[in-house]
Amino acid sequence: DRGTCHSPSYLSLQFRENVQDVLPTLPNPDDYFLLRWLRARNFDLQKSEAMLRKHVEFRKQKDIDSITSWQPPEVVQQYLSGGMCGYDLDGCPIWYDVIGPLDAKGLLLSATKQDLLKTKMRDCERLLQECARQTEKMGKKVETITLIYDCEGLGLKHLWKPAVEAFGEFLCMFEENYPETLKRLFVVKAPKLFPVAYNLIKPFLSEDTRKKIMVLGANWKEVLLKYISPDQLPVEYGGTMTDPDGNPKCKSKINYGGDIPKKYYVRDQVKQQYEHSVQISRGSSHQVEYEILFPGCVLRWQFMSDGSDIGFGIFLKTKMGERQRAGEMTEVLSSQRYNAHLVPEDGTLTCSNPGIYVLRFDNTYSFIHAKKVSFTVEVLLPDKASEEKMKQLGRPPGPRRFFFPSESQASWPSAGRWSGEAKGEGTGLARTGAA
Repeated sequence: DRGTCHSPSYLSLQFRENVQDVLPTLPNPDDYFLLRWLRARNFDLQKSEAMLRKHVEFRKQKDIDSITSWQPPEVVQQYLSGGMCGYDLDGCPIWYDVIGPLDAKGLLLSATKQDLLKTKMRDCERLLQECARQTEKMGKKVETITLIYDCEGLGLKHLWKPAVEAFGEFLCMFEENYPETLKRLFVVKAPKLFPVAYNLIKPFLSEDTRKKIMVLGANWKEVLLKYISPDQLPVEYGGTMTDPDGNPKCKSKINYGGDIPKKYYVRDQVKQQYEHSVQISRGSSHQVEYEILFPGCVLRWQFMSDGSDIGFGIFLKTKMGERQRAGEMTEVLSSQRYNAHLVPEDGTLTCSNPGIYVLRFDNTYSFIHAKKVSFTVEVLLPDKASEEKMKQLGRPPGPRRFFFPSESQASWPSAGRWSGEAKGEGTGLARTGAA
């Protein structure tokens, strides 16, 4: 019978038979466990098997069976924000990620990326162990977790490229090795920057995961109480739970992070790859132009120089269609000299006005040495769906924002070198050249 042969129960039996050789290596390979992998690959037996076998290899390589007893470095234990606290109405564990006070750059300068990822793997395994304890305690299967993302204080510092890339690696690891374990994800206190930040991580999320994300508005405490009993929700988040000492934030369970003291730093930079390199003659400068048609987009840059310092500033053109010197433009980020030959520089800027933004590398003060500068510049765009959702919630982030080349841009003289730069939806074109 074709219907019977393609039913979940039949496919589950067939799947178990196909992977029976690796099941003894897994902690609890019951039918619920196998169904998670089948659902993650839309009940495609071949794809589900490949995914599970890859996970078995992952567990072996990362020594996952003993990871819950592993202790991260002191700086990670003290400053990596987040924690497990309470259970939802179905008994599923709740994990909090507190974004605002997270010093992502400090963490990557104080610990290895491998240690940070290993800590998140440990957290995932501890959550699954808690699900198993809840299953035994409640007499029913508990296999999913609820996440609460506290985005108060989410800012430009959190868009630092190495940090976003590290978080993307964790999301990929989670999607590939812990499928169908996310019940729902609540985003609370999301600022105007949230659609831009979400658009950066969206490519790492499966369509199924995206559907489980709920961005809550001003009444977020009331909404959380529809899913979580007050005694299982910290006072800080609208419930009645406190620490034994009365702390409303339940800091004994949730780490709130903070700025990392430089005494913990073990390196002064994170190795990065640059997309462009240019030689700037002595007494000269180099400009990169981006046309932003709507306010709210974010410019993100990274650069380093060879041998000596380099000046850098950002300007907004006052006349379209013609080249302008620095003194003729509106200064947006004051130009100053950076020791980018010692420590690479990086930064972000929210474009509050439309227009052509000029990123200017300045070597006009050097009458002897030419400078080689390597750089990457990106335009970060908001996710339209989450932006629309925030409008509905009463936090209008401004008009819809797109980034694309105009006809006037396409008609610029071809003497400059063109390079495509874009993140998210839309296209960006930059014209670069010496001043």
